Amino acid sequence: MKQFTFNTPEQTKELGQIIASGLRAGDVLVLNGDLGAGKTTFTKGLAKGLGIDEVIKSPTFTIIREYQGGRLPLYHMDVYRLENGGAEDLGLDEYFDGDGVSVVEWAQFAADELPADYLALTFTRTNQDNQRKVQLDPHGEHFTSLVEAL
Repeated sequence: MKQFTFNTPEQTKELGQIIASGLRAGDVLVLNGDLGAGKTTFTKGLAKGLGIDEVIKSPTFTIIREYQGGRLPLYHMDVYRLENGGAEDLGLDEYFDGDGVSVVEWAQFAADELPADYLALTFTRTNQDNQRKVQLDPHGEHFTSLVEAL
């Protein structure tokens, strides 16, 4: 486990870019945190690090947004609306076992669908403007190595 404190959104994006350089097809990142904590900001940096030029938007109302054109496709998911079930019907495993990187917000609502290996990032706002704490909790050897290299 590793924790960082960032004072600007740009620093949060930079973490995404750095992590993107170590990602491979089938990797899953789980983003935890309240609204406005920095999850989408991080994902924008991740997309940039993957070479994706599209505008990254929160997938709140669409559940899954797909972005192509980078080193790897990016699948940005918000499964909050699955609070009362239904994750097993979405075929999330096809994304998780696929050719891209999956970023899952509110993953507790699809916990049974998650693979054994993933990187959990928890974003927390502090009392200072724009300051965020980001905790990285790796699950599996690949993500442990990735986090240790940061």
